[in-house]
Amino acid sequence: MPGRMSECCPVEESVCQIVSGLEEEVDMAPGKPASTGSRLWDRVCSSLLRPKLDPQNLQNKDWQRTVLATNGVEVKLSMKFTSREFSLKRMPSRKQSGVFGVKINTVTKRERSKVPLIVRQCVEEIERRGMDEVGIYRVSGVATEIQALKGAFNMNNKDVSVMMRDMDVNAIAGTLKLYFRELPEPLFTDELYPNFSGGIALSDSVAKESCMLNLLLSLPEPNLVTFLFLLDHLKRVSDNESCNKMSLHNLATVFGPTLLRPSEKDSKITVNSSQPISMNDSWSLEVMAQVQVLLYFLQLESIPTPDSKRQSLLFSSEV
Repeated sequence: MPGRMSECCPVEESVCQIVSGLEEEVDMAPGKPASTGSRLWDRVCSSLLRPKLDPQNLQNKDWQRTVLATNGVEVKLSMKFTSREFSLKRMPSRKQSGVFGVKINTVTKRERSKVPLIVRQCVEEIERRGMDEVGIYRVSGVATEIQALKGAFNMNNKDVSVMMRDMDVNAIAGTLKLYFRELPEPLFTDELYPNFSGGIALSDSVAKESCMLNLLLSLPEPNLVTFLFLLDHLKRVSDNESCNKMSLHNLATVFGPTLLRPSEKDSKITVNSSQPISMNDSWSLEVMAQVQVLLYFLQLESIPTPDSKRQSLLFSSEV
């Protein structure tokens, strides 16, 4: 049964996938009420998710299985708790032959390109037929299609562009997000991440712009060129906000943590406060900073390039 990839918490993700897929199938089934899937999801939340999210129940690391039935439809659910630290940790791939979980400079060197092929092909397909899609990048894609596309890119399948033509555009958007999320190091790098977080907190606008642009131009070339390529694309997506409902802030919310979240589980953000903050508060502040960093660059009209070598690199049409 196909499910949709979800931006929800790790505990709920597998349940979201199953139930959303079930809802689609039930709604299309003859003789079944259209609201069956919705009612089943309500039952999942009330009888399974909320009790299992109790701190005392989270100590159990084993799979917990439950069967729910509504209007003759039966669904078997399996749920296992995964801590936030583990679920958010970037896991490098053991295989260097693919693209997912492989360092971006390794991929670009192998492909002899400035921007990874997967980024270019996904962006091209989305711009071909997904710019007016409501909630593009926010609406989840079908999990099975995303995994199929991931496998095709990892195997360097020559027919991947043909595959994408028959796929839901949200699955393609989900594949692109997954690629950046699974990079062993974020696009903004672990080394510069705390500097970006500090720069965005500056109150002086002139100092902030100088700091943020200098940091951006300090990124390794594959990271910088790929980011600017993606940045231009996201701005074009936002230009169609009246149709797709994706503002710059919405796009920054989706992509900020994906592009900036560091490899290490420990926060690198320094909070100027005399009051102690909880782990959840610290994590929330970190996510907010990641969103604000990307939003800042999305809102800049242009990014100057003081270095002639860097300028020729950035504005080359061969990516």
